[in-house]
Amino acid sequence: MSQLFEAAMVISFGISWPASIVKTYTSRTAKGKSLFFLCMILFGYGCGIISKLISGKITYVFIFYVLNFLMVSMDMLLYFRNRRIDSVSTGV
Repeated sequence: MSQLFEAAMVISFGISWPASIVKTYTSRTAKGKSLFFLCMILFGYGCGIISKLISGKITYVFIFYVLNFLMVSMDMLLYFRNRRIDSVSTGV
């Protein structure tokens, strides 16, 4: 039963990442995006993945941790792309 609630938590967080990735990609700016926030979320998912690996409790929930980790990583890569675009457009 606890895995069901854990899965619901990870899935509910993961639902927002595709929308964030699309917004980050199409906006072409890093303004309004927090690198610290992305790093903390990535760290949290990383800890969840490590926890599952250490405990040996690799269940279907593990897949959602990995998917979310990958989506946040993509959003972070787009942040750096957009920061470079910002610096080129402002001449900094």
